[in-house]
Amino acid sequence: MSSKEAQFLANKANVDLVEIAAQANPPVVKIIDWGKYQYQKTKEQAKNRKKAREKQAELKTMKIGLKISDNDLNIKLRKVSKFLNNGDHVKIIITLRGREMAHKELANQLLDKSISILKEESDVVIEGKPNFTGRNLSVSVRKK
Repeated sequence: MSSKEAQFLANKANVDLVEIAAQANPPVVKIIDWGKYQYQKTKEQAKNRKKAREKQAELKTMKIGLKISDNDLNIKLRKVSKFLNNGDHVKIIITLRGREMAHKELANQLLDKSISILKEESDVVIEGKPNFTGRNLSVSVRKK
């Protein structure tokens, strides 16, 4: 239809005439309520942003002391496996205090024990090598 007819119909319906494809021959226009269209568009974008945030994996941390008892270690590792099942990445940090710094091999043994327990409960992948930074031995793990 002609542009005058389309404009007349848009004015009659008290809505806007919006050009969709200007390069087409003849140009394509649509009769819509522009305010309502913009509102729906912003709502859809907000919904998409919310979904994107939900899918993004968080990095959780679990700090473990060198003198932790077996039961306390099991409780902390149960929390770690819950985090992993939720799709999060977990950074396990073993902290050394005072004279414990002289026994770094004990921290490595505790970390190996923790990872072996986690591998029994759920499939985990170690991201990178365990590394010492200051007084902390840390490693990141995620679910396969």
